[in-house]
Amino acid sequence: MKQKFKFLKQIRLWNIIMLTIAGMINAFGITVFLSPVKLYDSGISGTSMLLEQLTPEWMSLSLFLLLLNTPLFLYGLKREGKLFTCYAIYAVAIYSISAWLITDVLPIDVSFASPLAGTDLLLCALFGGVISGVGSGIALRFGGAMDGIEVLGVIFSKNLGISVGTFCMIYNIILYIICGCMIHSWILPLYSIVTYAAALKTVDFIVDGIDRAKGAMIITSCPWDICEALTQEFGSGMTVINAKGGYSNTDKGIVYFVIPRFQVTKMRSIVHEIDETAYITISDVADVFSANHA
Repeated sequence: MKQKFKFLKQIRLWNIIMLTIAGMINAFGITVFLSPVKLYDSGISGTSMLLEQLTPEWMSLSLFLLLLNTPLFLYGLKREGKLFTCYAIYAVAIYSISAWLITDVLPIDVSFASPLAGTDLLLCALFGGVISGVGSGIALRFGGAMDGIEVLGVIFSKNLGISVGTFCMIYNIILYIICGCMIHSWILPLYSIVTYAAALKTVDFIVDGIDRAKGAMIITSCPWDICEALTQEFGSGMTVINAKGGYSNTDKGIVYFVIPRFQVTKMRSIVHEIDETAYITISDVADVFSANHA
């Protein structure tokens, strides 16, 4: 019995707080900007919004969110573990409760137009997409998920070589085609694509890191001189790997260095002052973790 509930000790209060905020943000974006003008969100949320429009009033958005997400979260339990599933279910529960409070309890009229953007479809699509993307991104970043499709995205995105947001976009394109066929109009589905295009970038931006750094890989014959110069200039450490030139068969060194993006030009100048033939590759670094922050 103790083994079954061992994962409860791994639950972090800060994650719960951020997942609560994520659920509330997501509900605000959906119910205040998208639902009033009949635009569709992504994944299971968008599917639930369509089903809500096609079914009796008592079958609400909150109800469909729970009913449709359950099997996907159970699949997430098998593949991603109990902690992830617990966080994901909690995030969706907060999303569902917050959506219910906004639409049925709070004195906010969201029955026919957005209280903030009126009936302007472009404004509703952009702001609804960005706000819901912030909520979904925060949920993913803090160990949970806001949607069952995002659970599949977390599981399969790395294997497919695409981002979580791109995986979800594929599902949404199919969803929006179905929406257009069901309501016999393509205006709202097309605006919904604008919604998720905004949400897609927002999710990736938050999941990949708000302050993205650059990883520099420097191949040079003077690795230790370059390390000394970079350390003196930037005050940070780096890693040196012994290597051998494939064409020249001479000894080389590979210096790996993580640096803020605005200092890349300065770093390149320092390196080439020491070794004009140094070969430098730059890549994005989403997050940097050290033992002190584990």
